[in-house]
Amino acid sequence: GAVEIDTPVFELKDTLTGKYGEDSKLIYDLADQGGELLALRYDLTVPFARFLALNSVGNIKRFHIGKVYRRDQPALARGRYREFYQCDFDIAGTYGRMVPDAECVAVACDILDALPIGDFGIKLNHRRLLDAILDLSGVPADKFRTICSAVDKLDKEPWEEVKREMVDDKGLKPEVADQIGTFVLLKGEPWEMYKRLVDSNKFGKHTGAMEALEDLRILFEYLGAMDRLRFVSFDLSLARGLDYYTGVIYEAVCMSGNTQVGSIGGGGRYDNLVSMFQEAGKVTPCVGVSVGIERVFTLMEARIREEQGGSVKQPNVDVLVVSVGDNMMKDRMRVTRILWEANISSEFSQQENPKLKYELANALERGIPFMVIVGEEELKENKCKVKDLKARTEDTVSLDDLVRSLRSKGVIPVGCEFAAELLEQEASN
Repeated sequence: GAVEIDTPVFELKDTLTGKYGEDSKLIYDLADQGGELLALRYDLTVPFARFLALNSVGNIKRFHIGKVYRRDQPALARGRYREFYQCDFDIAGTYGRMVPDAECVAVACDILDALPIGDFGIKLNHRRLLDAILDLSGVPADKFRTICSAVDKLDKEPWEEVKREMVDDKGLKPEVADQIGTFVLLKGEPWEMYKRLVDSNKFGKHTGAMEALEDLRILFEYLGAMDRLRFVSFDLSLARGLDYYTGVIYEAVCMSGNTQVGSIGGGGRYDNLVSMFQEAGKVTPCVGVSVGIERVFTLMEARIREEQGGSVKQPNVDVLVVSVGDNMMKDRMRVTRILWEANISSEFSQQENPKLKYELANALERGIPFMVIVGEEELKENKCKVKDLKARTEDTVSLDDLVRSLRSKGVIPVGCEFAAELLEQEASN
């Protein structure tokens, strides 16, 4: 039920600064060329908030796929780039309590479950629960966000290193850090964790914690109703470093294979972000989820390498049209045009008089499944040869039956892949 929008890849620098906490240092500034300080967008969420404020949209579901930019240290093997795509789904406006949050988590589960990346999980927490932990542990309010960014590293670093950063680098007392540790090292199945926290009365009567736990109770019920709670774990160490989160937060991680890419998606509730661009007192509640496409591709490529013995090459056409004999360029073009008009992905050899053995080697190297061979004698009879490189068979067919022959061998016209997939599912059922 979402609509698609697009926003510019650059924004006013003031629009982006002060929204990302310690990650603000990763924003790309653009040189001032006309009196305005600009920057490349860091994510798709802040530009969406600016769009909502300027256009008085009201209730909206939106999705957006676009490039974002971060002045980070690239690590290609882990899917970390300076320019990459994000795929966002957000719900803005006033709805039933925790209903949009549940739908966003469900959307994230549906996206990742449909992709060939193996097992994945959704780590989930509540920003107000995290704030309650810091409050009850004795962390000064002005250190909440910086301590949150340290806690967020627990998925990559041991507790001892995170505690050292809190104490040595951020000036926290050791006993305060130890108290934080009694909370943030807890994680588990959602209902088990919820009951454990409620029964132990670990948060006492802290107002923020009680409201957050009630949010989570409702959320878990809704996710259970949509059969998506099975993907979720309740993890008190999840902090998500961005400053604008105000409620439920979540992060998707791959749980199978040896490829380490970190988070492959994440999001949360950000009720106050739009207010930064609106008149005082106006609030537009929002919640969303973002999937990192390059990181998903990194996982998909790793699986393909495992299945295909190291290669990720995919054929870019289904049919290569070649010829036997001299001066047959125009004949190859005519035959290829027949295939193009039938929406069959194909190309012809662009060498003037190519040797057949070189064309065969070219097709095999590129993984092209079929060759159509045009010969002088066959053309006199309005025929050609169809070579199935995988099955290692060769048939002589009429040019009038060429398209039908290729389709019977499994070649699917461009644009009909989804219909073919449905037919295959029906046949298997």
